[in-house]
Amino acid sequence: MPRVPVHREPKPAPHRRSREDQNYRNSHYSQDDSKSRHSRDYNHAQPSHANYHPNGHAKAHSSSRDKPKRTISTLTGHFVAAVGEFVGTFMFLYFAFAGQIMLTTQSEAAPNGLASSQQNIFTALIYGFSLLVNVWAFYRISGGLFNPAVTLGLVLSGGVPYIRGLFLFPAQLIAAMCAAGLVQAMFPGDIAATNTSLSPDTSIVQGVFIEMFMTAELVFVVLMLAVEKSKDTFIAPIGIGLTLFVAMMGGVFYTGGSLNPARSLGPAVASTQFVGYHWIYWVGPFLGALVAAGFYRFVKFFDYEQVNPGQDSAGGDFDEEKGGRH
Repeated sequence: MPRVPVHREPKPAPHRRSREDQNYRNSHYSQDDSKSRHSRDYNHAQPSHANYHPNGHAKAHSSSRDKPKRTISTLTGHFVAAVGEFVGTFMFLYFAFAGQIMLTTQSEAAPNGLASSQQNIFTALIYGFSLLVNVWAFYRISGGLFNPAVTLGLVLSGGVPYIRGLFLFPAQLIAAMCAAGLVQAMFPGDIAATNTSLSPDTSIVQGVFIEMFMTAELVFVVLMLAVEKSKDTFIAPIGIGLTLFVAMMGGVFYTGGSLNPARSLGPAVASTQFVGYHWIYWVGPFLGALVAAGFYRFVKFFDYEQVNPGQDSAGGDFDEEKGGRH
């Protein structure tokens, strides 16, 4: 049987998308995607009904970060500062007294029977570093004063309110007596070795002025580094501790290097040994605080910042625009 030819339609050629058609499709899809993303973002930005009050206002999140900090009263602030000052003064003098007793026990006396120069230098080092560490730890709480003379200087210069000073003053004195008493009870040796006294060749008048100038240096450094806010305020404890170290290097031999009525009162009470001229360790430091506060107010009155400007500058180009460089 002959085969009947079958007519077949030719297959159409594959459609090739033109560049214009491809660009049109890409732009069309991108618009749809952007619309869908915008819709998702919009829906995501809309708060849920659970976060809305009936009156239409959004509810505040109940996270702890949004809770306002508790505001304490002024009296509570003074109390907390006094407690911090008590603990800080105690720690400062506790380690200083213990270190000085160790030096007295281990060191050999000089040929004249007095403390050797090495012992005096190490005594200054112990007190200076003990002050540095504890001021750095407590200055955020109470200011880290640890000294009635420094407290007086800051009150007179306006750095500390008078009421705050009345809270800090007894806390420092009580802490010094507690530190001396505990060192006497815990460490071998006699706390009387830490008493401040004049050298044989130092007169009472000389002792008053030596203590005055040493304390004036300490108080003025506190005022300029801690009270006056600058870029180096955060390292003020280093300067304060080094100031005590420098002052005591020259003062330990001649007056005992007190610079602090509480430092002299504590061992005197714990050892029940008061020298007849104990008053110079109050008068001298308080006079030094008056001198430092007076000079501080003097330079502040004449706007000392304009005398030598740019000392806290970072040295950038913006200083030239402001006239910071000369």
